[in-house]
Order: sequence, then structure tokens, then C-alpha cells
Amino acid sequence: MARLAVLSYHTSPLAQPGTGDGGGMNVYVRELSSALARLGHEVDVYTRRDSTQARDMVSVEPGFRVHYVTAGPARALDRDELPNYVGEFTDSVATLFRCTGTPDAIHANYWLSGLAGHRLKHELHIPLIMTFHTLERVKAEAFEGESEDRAFQEAAIFACADAVLASCEVEAEQFVRFYNAEPSRVHVVPLGVEHAFFSPGFRPQARRALGIDPEATMLLFVGRLQALKGVDLALETLIEMRARGRNAMLAIVGGPSGPDGRETLAALHRRVGEAGVIRHVSFVAPQAHQLLSTWMRAADVMLVPSRSESFGLVALESSACGTPVIASRVGGLMTLIDPGVTGFLIDERDPVAWADAVERALDSEHATAMSNAAVLLARTYTWRSAAQSLATLTERLALSGLVRC
Repeated sequence: MARLAVLSYHTSPLAQPGTGDGGGMNVYVRELSSALARLGHEVDVYTRRDSTQARDMVSVEPGFRVHYVTAGPARALDRDELPNYVGEFTDSVATLFRCTGTPDAIHANYWLSGLAGHRLKHELHIPLIMTFHTLERVKAEAFEGESEDRAFQEAAIFACADAVLASCEVEAEQFVRFYNAEPSRVHVVPLGVEHAFFSPGFRPQARRALGIDPEATMLLFVGRLQALKGVDLALETLIEMRARGRNAMLAIVGGPSGPDGRETLAALHRRVGEAGVIRHVSFVAPQAHQLLSTWMRAADVMLVPSRSESFGLVALESSACGTPVIASRVGGLMTLIDPGVTGFLIDERDPVAWADAVERALDSEHATAMSNAAVLLARTYTWRSAAQSLATLTERLALSGLVRC
């Protein structure tokens, strides 16, 4: 059985998704680590201590532990502060390795963890497996760039990583196109769904539990409130639906994230007031991951208007609940949605086009068939399968020579 060190420098897998730096990556690290542990592997996750209340180690379940490593002040850091303490984090993780033994491989998540993993690979001579989650050059093409230095560092990690995980074929192609990644070192390992939580249910019951009007057409957005996620387009779609005479409402589940998060939230509130839809928009605090399924079962349609999305876990989880997804035609969303069968993919960022897609999804002739098809598609994605793929890869890397930087 493998022993894996998972680096999640900038956010803990136990943190609440949907606010701050917490999102799909938190779910990914937590669920994948849990699935690996249940297969008998040993998984230690290392994350930066962002609170004085955090314990040194939390045993999540047998074989899965989270270690809180001191690197910089024990508080939440702004995004531009995070790179300053990667070196300290790397030193601390190396010290822990010396105390507890060297793992079989390092699995780094996000480019900042990749910086630490890159160095540890060379110092300890162990394989580096990389999952980027988001990439600077991919994001810059669809939205706006953050840092050319980040893109340079990502390219260096691509050149040295023994394996890079892509969530789908679309993302794998982006690795090669934007970073000249070696195709033989790119491995497609799709994410999974916790089907015990995300499964079909009785919509009226879910609405009763949430106190939602049973007669309204419910649109749902789940995610961090930042410009990249396109929550403003979800709101404009609701406004368009109301203008058409639909008794529609929108639930926005999530909190502000990143440097533009608070401005995004303030702009949403202003627009709600201007459009006179204050009674038809609910701003909901980030929810525990397993509780999101109730919101998804309650909704008629899930909106995922992201400008860039490497995979789109929310879309997959919504499908597992039988709720059709209307999403941007970007990234991994193109592999998760079968247009006209499980949902719709939209090219333009025009609320009229999005409202038209909502109307088609609500058509009584297609709604039930679309819901059933979405559930069947989602059933093929499991965390156990993802964990088996990663474990097999780890064992294979242990028997081969390391990639030279």
C-alpha cells in the first residue's frame, strides 16, 4: 500500500467551501484522500496554519490525517501574501518528513503547493504528482491574467513533475497547448461524486426543508462570489426570466472570495435593488458540502456561468441530484454536460440566451428525461475510481526513474 503526502498549502481540506480560498479544491483533496484511505493507503495532508486555534494534526479517519504547518502568521492571508511563506512551509514539511519517514510520493495541489513539491522532490528524491486546479494562462485567455511570474512557475513545475493530473481530456489538451506539457506525463483522472449525499430526491420536500415557494421556478448558483465565476450573469438571467412573466427566484449560495469578492457581492446587491427583484433573490451563506444536495434537489435548474472552469464539480453534483445544468461552454463543463440531453452549454454571455435555455430545460416534455439522463451520467463518476487511478499511478512511479528537471 502507498504512503502519500498531499500538499494543500493555501487552504485546508477541512475548511468550508464557498468562501475565502475554499472551493472545489477543498472537496477534491478531502474526498480523494478519504477514498485512498478507505482503500488501505496512508494519506497525510499538509496545509498552512491559518488560525491559532488549529491543532497540529487532525485524524479525519483511519489512514487520513491533516497536519497544520506553521508558515507565516497564523491568520488568513491575502492572495499576494501567500507566496511569501512557501519556503517556510516547505522547510517545515521537510522536517516533518524526517520525523515520520519519507512518503512514496508527493501530490501537490495548486501552483503554490507545486513550488513546495518541486523543491521537496529534488531534496528527497521522490516522485511529484501535480494537480493544478486552475492555470494562469488558461484563465488569462478567458478572463484576465493575474501574474506572469505565476505562469513561469507553473511552466517550471510542468517540466519537472513526474505526473500531472487532468480532470478531463479538455484540460489535458490545455496542458499541452498552453504549457507544452509532455503528453506521456499527463494522466486524466476525473473527479467523483459522493453519491450517498448527491442523489435524486423529492423536490417539494427539499423546498419545504428550505422554506422555498413550491410554485416558483427556482434557479440556483453555487460557488464563490468572484468575477471569474460569473454570478452576475446568473442574476441577469433571473431578471430576464422575471421580465418574461415567470414566477422565478434565484438562490445564490456562497461567499465573497479573492481580491474582487467583496466588490462582486456589493455589485450584486446594487443590481438586485436597481432591478426590483429583492424579494426574488436569496443570498445564502456557504453551506456544509453534504447540505448542498438539498439546495440542488430543490432547484429546477443549476446555473454555472463560469468564465473558466477546469472541471466543474458543482455541475456534476447537481446532475447527480437530477437537476439539469445550464453552463458556459468552457473547460471541463464541456465533458460533464450532454447538450439537450442532461442540460445545455451556452457560448455567449447574453442573459436572453441563458433564459431561453432555462425555458427549454423547464419544458415538461423534456424535464423528466433530462433529469434522468443527468443522474445516469453522474453515476459513472466516483471518488473510489479516482483514488484507484491515483494509487496505481503512485505505485508505477515508484518503480520508474524520476523526471529530470
